Amino acid sequence: MKYELDELDRGIIQYLSKDGRVSFTEIASNLNVSEKTIRLRYKNLLDNGIIEVVGVVNPAAIGIKSGAIIQIKTAPQQIMQVIERLREFKEIRYITMTSGPYSLLAQIAVPSQEDITDLLYKLNEIPFITEMNTIIQMDVFKNTFDYF
Repeated sequence: MKYELDELDRGIIQYLSKDGRVSFTEIASNLNVSEKTIRLRYKNLLDNGIIEVVGVVNPAAIGIKSGAIIQIKTAPQQIMQVIERLREFKEIRYITMTSGPYSLLAQIAVPSQEDITDLLYKLNEIPFITEMNTIIQMDVFKNTFDYF
């Protein structure tokens, strides 16, 4: 059965998206419900895979200062093999299937421009990748976890 979000769930998610350490008491006070209600809803959100509790790292603070978006074409009927190989690279933080001439898009985060080049050489060795288009990220103006 699919979990249906209601306004209270959305409110909890909104507060946690802005500050993952906000107390249940504060959320309850702002949403005019009991702390127990927030605690139970929070557990339901976790148990149903709606939210995850993770520490979000500031990449620049740990030396990750360069990024790129790589559009990838694959040989026909080989997309899943390419995806499996891409998943092996820790530098690749996001992979998605897309419409248009490039069937895959991968986003990478690395310490330097040289690391982008090194990764591209490694990606060129993956069988069934027929073409790549690399877009270097120059600056980030918005990066949010707020969905409501």
